[in-house]
Amino acid sequence: MFAFQLIKQKRRLSTSVALSLLLASATSVHAEEHASSTSASPQNDSLSQVLQFEDTFNLEFVTSPQFISDDTVVYSRQSMDIMSDGRHSSLWQVNIKSGEHRPFIGDEANLSQATLSPNGKLIAYTKAVDGRTQLHLYYLDSKQSVRLTNLSESPRQITWSNDNKTLAFTLFTEEKQAPLFTKMPAKPKGAKWAEQAKYIDATQYRGDGRGYLREGYEQIYVLPVEGGTPRQLTTGKYPNGGSLAFSPSNEWIYYATPHREDYALHPLFSDIYKVNVNSAEVVQVTQIDGPESRPTISPNGKYLAFSQLNDRKLSYQNSDLVVMELESGEVTRLTTSLDRALGKFVWRQDSRGLLFSYLDEGETKLAATNLKGEIRPLDIAMGGQSFGRPYTSGDFAVSKKGDIVFTTASRTMPGDLALYRKDKAPTLLTQLNTDALGHKTLANVEDLNVTSTVDERNIDAWIALPPNFDSSKKYPLILEIHGGPHAAYGPHFSTEIQLMAAQGYVVVWSNPRGSSSYGEDFGNLIHHNYPSEDYNDLMDVVDAVIAKGYVDTKNLFITGGSGGGVLTAWSIGMTERFAAAVVAKPVINWLSFALTADAYPFFSQYWMEDMPWNIADKLWKRSPLSLVGNVTTPTLLLTGESDYRTPISESEQYYQALKLQGVDAAMVRIPGASHGIASRPSRLIQKVGNILAWFERYKKKADDNK
Repeated sequence: MFAFQLIKQKRRLSTSVALSLLLASATSVHAEEHASSTSASPQNDSLSQVLQFEDTFNLEFVTSPQFISDDTVVYSRQSMDIMSDGRHSSLWQVNIKSGEHRPFIGDEANLSQATLSPNGKLIAYTKAVDGRTQLHLYYLDSKQSVRLTNLSESPRQITWSNDNKTLAFTLFTEEKQAPLFTKMPAKPKGAKWAEQAKYIDATQYRGDGRGYLREGYEQIYVLPVEGGTPRQLTTGKYPNGGSLAFSPSNEWIYYATPHREDYALHPLFSDIYKVNVNSAEVVQVTQIDGPESRPTISPNGKYLAFSQLNDRKLSYQNSDLVVMELESGEVTRLTTSLDRALGKFVWRQDSRGLLFSYLDEGETKLAATNLKGEIRPLDIAMGGQSFGRPYTSGDFAVSKKGDIVFTTASRTMPGDLALYRKDKAPTLLTQLNTDALGHKTLANVEDLNVTSTVDERNIDAWIALPPNFDSSKKYPLILEIHGGPHAAYGPHFSTEIQLMAAQGYVVVWSNPRGSSSYGEDFGNLIHHNYPSEDYNDLMDVVDAVIAKGYVDTKNLFITGGSGGGVLTAWSIGMTERFAAAVVAKPVINWLSFALTADAYPFFSQYWMEDMPWNIADKLWKRSPLSLVGNVTTPTLLLTGESDYRTPISESEQYYQALKLQGVDAAMVRIPGASHGIASRPSRLIQKVGNILAWFERYKKKADDNK
């Protein structure tokens, strides 16, 4: 079990307070109830009707739906394992006619990547065997499974050939680095010497969630369905991964790759290539400025669909859905007029168009397009795959008849599976969380429309009201800020927000300028200008909630993670209105971040006007650290010790600066955690618990408000 370490010093200046930008994890706390500031006080017992921290382990959600017949859908059922403190993936099936819902493959191991063969007779899937992920086959007629591989790495992007004879997949293939110094003397028998020095010369040498990287690259392999030894097709000192697509003849496999050894310095560069299955010959297919990815062949074999980005070095850019006629090479952009972020796309069975998902105003939606780019939105709003916070998400699948299943979530329930048929309202196929949440009184989520005082733009926001909410009472308020910064929240179920509300807080979240799902112009209002007026948008949101009359203005709190951590720290440098703050995994100093973050080639090119040493004054101007002299808000910092996206040194800078300022500050460090702090259920609980515990410490009671 990972423990949190709390580091705190006594306050040296009794009059000073500091606000933490960090999103903290936590222990269970109760909201204080008093005459002028009243909040719900949930009971801490097993029969409590409000959400408890331990309920986190009881939640489930749907991922990766797939039709295996016109009437049967297989999906991955994600549940929380209280013993391993992780997620467990099992394969289930549901009949869209009868509603019958049962396990697909009865196995206690983690099963994933289920992929149906073109003839509908076989399912390829992966299963953890002795700690390693192996490729398996499931025969639908006999209901028997067989193991196909004995791999040292995990296969990804499992893809069937059209003749059902071959499986293609990608696999990390190690290329060991030769040491720089090779004349080390021999070690005497039994001697205990220091560990050998590690030699690094790669541009991309570490990654968040992966640590320091081994030398090697994703390569494409093929394997006969009858079994045997996987055969490597691609080579080169660059990644040959991503989605794969067989040509109609099964002679070629289409894929996207940067195909250059300095690829790490060009993070948004890639073209589509094809590799010959027999000869391993590689041929370039596209040469369009900007990256292409996700090649998908039409059912009739005439067209290649892919996503393509017209790269203008902006911090926020939308990709287009593009179709190439393979015989002529003619390219048609289908979604240029949409001005929304492109998600998943699939071909219609008649090859006359595609269905695709896209982000729009805090939701993931679905649309159809023909080959002329005439777009028809469908009455579908997806979600349910963001477990912790209310981020946009969603997945879908289409049957040969045109039925659509998709992941969905209500404001009070996590992800389920739903069915859409033309001219009919969507119907729910699963109810995975009724047992865990059906008897609970959850926070009601309301829309909040806010007009920015900066330029009168509409800012979408949502409010979670505590269980048993009484509008005649006064409640403490938490402003929760999303990361990215080019991400988007929406009216979706959120474990973290529901837990906060269950402890008696009104919680508000929003999409300030810079958020995705509102078009490129809105997203790029913070291009080379972050943070800036997005702070004003957030304060307008707080003011809009206060105007409703049920918020205790003496008990305003603020928190956010990553980009939300940046804005939390920036906000407490701009205002003293918050009683306390939690800053999670923030950027505090853009100059130090630029040269310590794992994705530094991307950040230096897309988030900054020039190399960081050439624009140090501009970076400092937008650094929350530049405002630390203004901070009086009690601040908690929360970061994983293995975070390489916003390294913990950022939090440490701010912590030490706050201490020098005499501000009441503390630090929560999460051993072993990367940027995704809440990747394990217990960490999510600790994160929310620590946030609430910090806020409870500084919540003003009735006597303090007189």
